Amino acid sequence: MKVVVHGLGRMGMQIAHKLADADHTVIAHNRSPEPVQQAVEYGALGTTSKEEAVAAFKGEQVVLWLMLPAEIVDTHVNEWLSLVPHGTIFIDGGNSDYRLTRVLSEKITAAGSHLVDVGTSGGVWGYQNGFSMMAGADDLNAFKAIEPILTTLAMPEGAYHHFGPSGSGHFVKMTHNAIEYGMMESLAEGYRMLKEGPYKGLDLAAAGDVWQHHSVVTSWLNELSQSALAENPDLEGIDGFVAESGEARWTLETAKELDLPMPSIQAAFDVRLASQKGEINFATKLLAAMRNKFGGHQINKEESS
Repeated sequence: MKVVVHGLGRMGMQIAHKLADADHTVIAHNRSPEPVQQAVEYGALGTTSKEEAVAAFKGEQVVLWLMLPAEIVDTHVNEWLSLVPHGTIFIDGGNSDYRLTRVLSEKITAAGSHLVDVGTSGGVWGYQNGFSMMAGADDLNAFKAIEPILTTLAMPEGAYHHFGPSGSGHFVKMTHNAIEYGMMESLAEGYRMLKEGPYKGLDLAAAGDVWQHHSVVTSWLNELSQSALAENPDLEGIDGFVAESGEARWTLETAKELDLPMPSIQAAFDVRLASQKGEINFATKLLAAMRNKFGGHQINKEESS
């Protein structure tokens, strides 16, 4: 299948690489040229402009996978809409606010094209393990048309599912990320208890290893925590600033509208906000280390600004 991958960051590059390896025709597009050249090395066709990317389809149905920060999706969709033919399928694979996704879908539909929102999880391990993809689309035929892409990206151990109309994929992914906040915070606080509790000098990595062998808290997040602590027991060089990328905030806004209490997610969110104001400790350092492990996120404030 032929597809443009626009946005060659940590996950976008892996998506392009995985699709190209499976003999899909990948057209790489990015603001800066260096990632495009890297994608070309993986077998993609490099382009320097949106016009060139659209021309590469030579009359075939245009499919665009956007892997962009939520705040610039709308701007780039407007630019693409001025160039693409009717019937184009837009895929928003990033972390967009599901409420804005519904608005964007209306705009794209009015222009004669289709939007499939595909909340994508898997971090920097998606190429190796397969991605977990949560899809929404008003037009089920558009979703079915891109299934060959999703099938490839799910290999070997990932998965995908169409959850319902436009925005539902991003809604499920948003909720997933909010749960992630709470799980990460619980693990970080637990390891802080081991670090600062009454028994000094406990081997935290060893505790994590034992927990990872079929205990109730066995999980990928615990595995990543254990790995971070094995490499850096005191988390030296990590300032404890923890970014928040929007999904927990949107979840809490929606929960307030629905009068659904979410104390655990709220508390985890508040810890991240407090860390950005200087309230840091061993737990927030471990949160930053976890984010780096699964998503390749910059580990300190000055690096993420």
